[in-house]
Amino acid sequence: MFKVIRRAWRYLVFALSGRLDELSDPRVQIEQAIQEAKERHRRLSQQAAAVIGNERELEMRLARSMEETERLQANTRQALLLAERTRVAGDERKALSYEDSARAFASRLVAAESAQRESRLAHERATQASAQARAAVETNAMALQKKIAERMRLLSQLDQAKVQEELNRAMGDLSGLTPADETPTMDEVRDKIEKRYARALGEAELTSGSVEARMIEVERAAVDAEGAARLEAIRESLNAERKPEVEK
Repeated sequence: MFKVIRRAWRYLVFALSGRLDELSDPRVQIEQAIQEAKERHRRLSQQAAAVIGNERELEMRLARSMEETERLQANTRQALLLAERTRVAGDERKALSYEDSARAFASRLVAAESAQRESRLAHERATQASAQARAAVETNAMALQKKIAERMRLLSQLDQAKVQEELNRAMGDLSGLTPADETPTMDEVRDKIEKRYARALGEAELTSGSVEARMIEVERAAVDAEGAARLEAIRESLNAERKPEVEK
């Protein structure tokens, strides 16, 4: 008994869904699909904007951390230099005071460097997420444009189908071969099949690659190269400062 009821229910659902599909206006369905695609793109763009904003915030935080690290490093060096000078001048007490200050700066420097490493890792992860978000928005924008172009083609094809259907009915009236109202014409079947095929093609094209991700990779490489050059310049500056003291 249960199997009979379940089979009857499935048949009823299938019959009703088929009838509703026949009664639905394709033009309205196309517009609904386009509006849904636009709304999906708007939500995706907002999410991507939040991800990119987080990347920018972490970038500014990393810049401040780097500035703080440089400041503490400079203060530590200055305190050590003052300690050496005062010791040479014979003021051992003041030299010890400068060394205490240097140790305090060095402790802060260690903490700042640790925070800087964490900020750098967080920024790298945010950069990757931002690249993925940009690629997703770009891909979805391309898909939306394709759907809009497909809408024009489908609407034109729908108008042509209506004309063809009217012609078929007229020819059927003349030949006495007019199909029953419940029977779909070949034009209607063809329109449904082409619509599903076109939508499947549009979904398949969503996997296209992104140029934006490669551009971001190049920009990151340039920043890393500039950082390496800056590090080498600081190292040379330190060596140049030590040479006069060695010569003395």
